[in-house]
Amino acid sequence: MLRIVIGGIVLALIHWLFYRRLLRATAVPGPVRKTGAVLLAGLWLTVLVALGAGSAYSPRPIRPIVWLGATWAAVMFYLLLGLLVLGLVLLIARLAKFPQRLRLVRVLSAVLVVAAVGTVAYGVYEANHPRVVQVEVRSAKLPAELDGLRVAVVSDIHVGAARGAAFTRRVVDLANEQRADVIVLPGDLIDGSVELVGADIAPIADLRSKYGTFAVAGNHEGYVDGVAEWMNYWETLGVRTLRNQRAEIAVNGATLEIAGVYDFAAPDPYGPDIDAAVAGHRPDRFLMLLAHQPLQGPDAAAHGVDLQISGHTHGGQMWPLNYVVGWVNGTVFGLDQVGEMQRYTTRGVGAWGPPVRVAAPPDISILTLRHD
Repeated sequence: MLRIVIGGIVLALIHWLFYRRLLRATAVPGPVRKTGAVLLAGLWLTVLVALGAGSAYSPRPIRPIVWLGATWAAVMFYLLLGLLVLGLVLLIARLAKFPQRLRLVRVLSAVLVVAAVGTVAYGVYEANHPRVVQVEVRSAKLPAELDGLRVAVVSDIHVGAARGAAFTRRVVDLANEQRADVIVLPGDLIDGSVELVGADIAPIADLRSKYGTFAVAGNHEGYVDGVAEWMNYWETLGVRTLRNQRAEIAVNGATLEIAGVYDFAAPDPYGPDIDAAVAGHRPDRFLMLLAHQPLQGPDAAAHGVDLQISGHTHGGQMWPLNYVVGWVNGTVFGLDQVGEMQRYTTRGVGAWGPPVRVAAPPDISILTLRHD
């Protein structure tokens, strides 16, 4: 509740800024200003409602309001970025003694609002159309018997607030259409508690593959309930959870080892322990590690992992955040090399907070393992 109160105050200040910069500073007529003020107040309320959805109360009866609030939050982000640029332009105009400054303010403000709303409208469309990305992972370590094995990576679904079971169902159907041999879920499937949003992720029970579905927890699984509560729930849906553990899959007389660790930043007793996860691993076998955050890479490489599969980055989700995300995580999306280990980072299929993606299309990745 304290988070909602503090968030409400901060959001109120931001909306007051919008009123000052986009309505008062442009000297729009009184009726327009009053209408705009009422609209901003209503939008502030929707964002406030979205803050507690899934954690303090169920979002299902009010999901359209939550969706609107979360989407408006994305518009807010771009408005704030734009106001920084606008402020710089106006400063230059003032120093240059540009005439008709009010007209310039009005034009730039109108352009900013149209650009922010248009960008988010595009981002809503992009976020709502997950695609399938095909990637070949070649390794001399991979046994010839495993050549052609297809692994579907379904990460960062993030249902529970602005999106619910209908979105999960679409993701499951798209994944099943790929007829993968193995499905892996590298965490952040939900936002909220098992009690309030468990039903929103329940369709993953219908994921189908030849050798099963394996999952690890991300950072969001521990934000409301404990990590164990979510992983125990996934087990009831037929998902095999890897809790600093290793599993073996027999394929054509060969063995694929799949290990999984808790989230990179999770505190004990749910902290990552690669030593435990790879215990018993045979060096002659191909070892695949599920680790939610790419930052686990150096430690994984040092433990003889051949391929790490991660999510977490969302590809940046909304430009220009991809630059920050890449700096923090060492990668944004795709296949890269960490020492002698290959690391694949998916952009994920969902979206955290705003159901919006800008220049970071959501995906289900199909990794085809190749004996090189």
